[in-house]
Amino acid sequence: MITIISLGGSIVAPDDIDIPYLRAFAAVLREFLTESPERKVILIIGGGGPARRYQHAYRELMGAGSSEDQDWIGIMATRLNAELVRSLFAAECATPVVTDPTAEFDFSGRVLVAAGWKPGFSTDFDAVMLAERFGASRIVNLSNIDKVYSADPRQDPDAVPLDTIDWDKFRELVGTTWTPGKNTPFDPIATRKASELNLQVIAAGGRDLPNLERLLRSREFHGTIIGRSSV
Repeated sequence: MITIISLGGSIVAPDDIDIPYLRAFAAVLREFLTESPERKVILIIGGGGPARRYQHAYRELMGAGSSEDQDWIGIMATRLNAELVRSLFAAECATPVVTDPTAEFDFSGRVLVAAGWKPGFSTDFDAVMLAERFGASRIVNLSNIDKVYSADPRQDPDAVPLDTIDWDKFRELVGTTWTPGKNTPFDPIATRKASELNLQVIAAGGRDLPNLERLLRSREFHGTIIGRSSV
């Protein structure tokens, strides 16, 4: 059984690298893996603070600049974070960091770590591509957002947190266009593909590790189910 976790860079490196969190996160995953020899985990790592800082520097230096250039900067940040996470799981991860979900690679260990692929979308889309490739029906999306809201709570004081939302309504929330550094619970390009595949995405706060433990074991958790309500 393969569990796919999209781990937001805002969790790994909100500004500096969050070393205590990474130690605790690794312990949670190792305990989950030891409960069954059939379990495997795919981790897709975001860019976080390093991506934002370098993209900001690019815009300061270049003005409007190129969206593709900004995407590549963000992609490189995801790869740096992913290399760190892969090192943390060296005993369980036998494969180098995956940077192209369509390439040939051997998933022979218990953990696989992936990073950004190419411009035009975030690592959320890479997670969807890997879910399709390995036949996973669910993606756990961990970020600094505990739940999906009915609207952007920073702009709409009447926005309310949601337990569930279908893909059509979610697509209305996030729109259809990707811009580098766009902050949404799941990026628009990944949303379209996940909807086509009828995947379930669970959006939850990544820092609440007891909640993650419950989520991984299909117990009651705090978060939002996007798409179908069961898998």
